[in-house]
Amino acid sequence: MAHWLMKSEPDTFGIDDLASRPAQTEPWDGVRNYQARNMMRDQMRIGDQVLFYHSNCKEPGIVGIAEVVREGYPDHTAFDPKAKYYDAKSNPDDPRWFMVDLRYVRHLARTITLTELKALADQEPDGPLADFPLVRRGNRLSIMPVTDTQWGLILGLE
Repeated sequence: MAHWLMKSEPDTFGIDDLASRPAQTEPWDGVRNYQARNMMRDQMRIGDQVLFYHSNCKEPGIVGIAEVVREGYPDHTAFDPKAKYYDAKSNPDDPRWFMVDLRYVRHLARTITLTELKALADQEPDGPLADFPLVRRGNRLSIMPVTDTQWGLILGLE
């Protein structure tokens, strides 16, 4: 089992939205970054655990846990001209964009903030968060791998 962090803006789709969906499951569509697409298409597996991260909000941070319940498959929104994430260059016979389905597992007891994670990384420059993409300057990836050590450390802050 692998671990991941996936970012979403809570005003667009937050942890509460996932928790309120039928079967508490939703496709993670609309990713339009090739590196993130490759992770969903090639690496994410059923049972992988996901840190659900709220971005672009007053207090960005990790707010919950989800689980991958369907492995990468073509993102149909790329083929629909009426969809927000339509891509005229994407072809159903050779899809450019992929998505996975996530299921809500739980909210964290508290939000583990980006500020807190950056402070921990600064305190231990050679520690487990030193190579965590989330705390690196200028990182804008919406999906990133999380090591087992990072996963344990982060959840230990809860």
